[in-house]
Amino acid sequence: MLTDVQIRKAKPAEKAQKLADGGGLHLFISPTDGKLWRYRYGFGGKEKLLSLGAYPDLTLAQARAARDEAKATLRAGKDPAVVKRQRKIAATREAADTFEVIAREWHDVQRGRWATKHAEDVMISLERDVFPALGRTPMRDITAPDVLALLRSVERRGAGETARRIRQRISAVACYAIATGRGTADPAAAMRT
Repeated sequence: MLTDVQIRKAKPAEKAQKLADGGGLHLFISPTDGKLWRYRYGFGGKEKLLSLGAYPDLTLAQARAARDEAKATLRAGKDPAVVKRQRKIAATREAADTFEVIAREWHDVQRGRWATKHAEDVMISLERDVFPALGRTPMRDITAPDVLALLRSVERRGAGETARRIRQRISAVACYAIATGRGTADPAAAMRT
C-alpha cells in the first residue's frame, strides 16, 4: 500500500514507472513528470486499464474510492470504462442543454409558423429579458422561483404584459425541452403574472 509521502517523493525516470497500491490501483509516473492514477481490471476475458485522474488533483484516498467504485461497477456486470464514458457524454450533453440553447432551437422550429415581426419580437424579448438571467442555466435546473424572480423584475419596470408573454415563452421552451428529452418539468406552468 502506498503512502502520501512515497507518492510525493516519487520522481520521473527515463522510463515510465508504476507504483502499485493494491487491488489493481497504481500510480503511473511518466518521464515528463505526469502522475496518473490507473486501475487495472479484467472484463469480458480481457485485461483493461481505466484512468482515474491525475495526482495531486486526485488524492490517494480519492483514487482508492474511485477504484472501489469501479470494482462495484464490475460486480454489477458493467465495464467501468464504458460507464465512465457514458457519464462524461451525459454530463457534456446536460451542460449543452442550457435554456438559451433549447430556446433558440425552439424558436427556429416555431419561426416558420409565425409572422416575421412576431418571430423577431419573441427573440428580442428572450435576448433582453430571459437569457441574461436564465440563458446559461441547464434547463433541468431552472425552478419556479427562478422564473418568478425574473417575471417580478420585468413587472417592476412596469412591463406587466411583457412579463405575461415571457412566462408563456418560458413555458413553451420548457415543454419543447420535455418533448425532446432535455427537460423534466415546466417551471413556468403554474405561474400567473
